[in-house]
Parts: sequence; structure tokens; C-alpha cells
Amino acid sequence: MAKRRKVSAPSADDLDRIEAEFRRETPAASGALAPISQVSAESARAAEVLPAETRAAQEKDRTDAEALRAAQEDGRVIVEIPLDQIAADAMVRDRTVIDPSEMEELKSSIAAHGLRLPVEVFAMAGEAEQPYGLLSGYRRLWAVRELLALTGQDKYKSIRALVRDPDALGGSFAAMVEENEIRAQLSHYERGRIAVVAAQQGVFASVEDAVAALFRMASKAKRSKIRSFSVIFEELGDMLEFPENLKERDGLRLSNALRNGAELALRDALSVAQPATPQEEWEALAPVIEAHELAVTDTSRGGRPKKDKPRTGWVAHNTLRLSSGVTLQSGQDSDGHVIRIKGTPVNSVLVERAMEHLQYLFEKG
Repeated sequence: MAKRRKVSAPSADDLDRIEAEFRRETPAASGALAPISQVSAESARAAEVLPAETRAAQEKDRTDAEALRAAQEDGRVIVEIPLDQIAADAMVRDRTVIDPSEMEELKSSIAAHGLRLPVEVFAMAGEAEQPYGLLSGYRRLWAVRELLALTGQDKYKSIRALVRDPDALGGSFAAMVEENEIRAQLSHYERGRIAVVAAQQGVFASVEDAVAALFRMASKAKRSKIRSFSVIFEELGDMLEFPENLKERDGLRLSNALRNGAELALRDALSVAQPATPQEEWEALAPVIEAHELAVTDTSRGGRPKKDKPRTGWVAHNTLRLSSGVTLQSGQDSDGHVIRIKGTPVNSVLVERAMEHLQYLFEKG
């Protein structure tokens, strides 16, 4: 049978000897922690429970940062943009007239109270000299520019603005029209004009599509009136001096006359009258419209239709809109074929050159 070994507690001398041997056999520790110790320490710090106030503040900071990023993406953050970085005419405006008295009132308001409503801009594509194009706020921008020119004060060198994405708003034309429809009522003529311009610039396939898209919230009757006034801009826009003053009923009568071939007679009347006031302009148009209305066959009362009287106007059969801004129309009236040339670039010299080409064409043929 094996003898049991008696176990006794180590003496103080034994403990000193064991500790000395341990220090002698164990390498000196470096200043850095062992990898496992370092990981453990970092985990402990990460798991450290922060005070409730600190955790609430951190969560608020995170939420605020996300909200700011979302607001910037949606164009809801107001920024200060230097005036010379905004292209006011980056797109054709729907407003054709700015009342001088209203502009003075606006400048006085901005000078007294500051700009209360920011303008809206969009980023221009490519390396544009002016990185922003004006979307809405045309009058506000010009008022601040005039105040800068008048006072020279630094506070008018920039303007508060919202940077918007026009595509997200349904397109730049639609966004501009919607803003003006809400803030300042457009005339029927201005509505018709912007629809035609949008179609001519290729934004929409036709004036009909432009009216439907730009004024999608309008009633069917209102869109019909806008289309009627778009005809006035297309056919007489280069000659009318006071189109915004046309009353709704008068504009519809004028449009109806144009649709039925009275354009040539109306243009002749305007060129002779040279009106200086809206009333004079309508007085020049009214007799032609009334004569045309009498000439149109009226079968609404029954009986034998009245015999048509010879038309003094013409009917356009084909329209070509050139990239230069010139519009060519061909049609026919009671005297024969008609070619109409209109647009800002057209002048007497170009017309004479066109006549020479026609002469060469017909003599050669």
C-alpha cells in the first residue's frame, strides 16, 4: 500500500523562491497589450453603457443628419447664391409683361423686410459660365439685381434660393407654369404662348400635348381656351402689341376667325392701324372678325344653308419651324397659293433673297 504524502503549506522562503523563479523565467512585458488583451479592452469599451442623455443626443444627431440629407436631395434647403451665378433667361418665361409699379412695390418690400420667399433654381448641365438656371422667381431676381445696382450694398449681391430638380417636378416648363399659376395668375395669352414655345423647343410633341401636360390640373374648358389663345400666338404673336389685354370672349372670337382663314386680313388690318393702345388694337381687329363671322355658313337655325362669301383670309396647310426661329407656312386663299414667312430673324433683305430663289425656281421650271 502506497504511503500517503503529507502536504504542508509553503513557507515564506518557499514563496519568495517561487516568485523569483517566475520573474526569471517570464520575459519582461512590453508596453503594448497582447492582441487578445487589446481586443478584450476594446470590446469592453464598446460595451460600456453611456448615460441616457448622451445616447439620446447621439440619436438626435444621427436623425438630424439624415433629415438634412433628405431635405438637400428634395430641394428644401435654402442656400445663398451670388446673383452672377444665376442665368435668368436659361429658359423661356411664361410671363411676357412685368408691371413697373408692381416691380417698384416689390423692391420697396425687399428693401424694408428682406426677401421673404426664395427663388427656385436648377443646376445647369455641363461647364456653364452660370451654374444655375432660374426656374421661378423672375421678378424677385430682377428686383434684387436692381437694388444692387441702385445701392451697391453687399447684402444684394446674393439671393436666397432653393436648388430644385426640374425633372422631379414634372419638367422645368411645368414647374415654372405651376409656380406662376399659384402665385400670380397668367393671362390666357401667356398660357397659350408658353405651350407653343414648349412645343417649338421640342419639350412636347405638339401644342396639344404641351397644354395637356403643363395645365393638367385645369378643367377641360380651361384647356380648350388655352389652346384657342395658343392659335393667336402662333398666327399673330409677331404683330400684336397688347395681346395680354385681350378679354376672354374677344380672344375666343379672334381665335375662331384665325382657325377659319382670316389671318391674312387680320395681319393687314394690324399693319395699317399701327395701334398705340389695347383699345385701338381691338378696334382694328373687330371689323375683320365681324365680317368673317358673317361670312361663315350658319346652319344652326335650320333651312337652306347660306351661300359662303369669298374668304379674304387663307388656310394654312403646312407649317415648318426652323432652328433659326423662322416659321414657314404654306396655304391657299381665294386668289391662289400663299407662303408666309415670320419670325424675329426675318427682314426685308431676307425676303427679297427668298423672292429671288422663287423666281429662279419657277423660271427654270
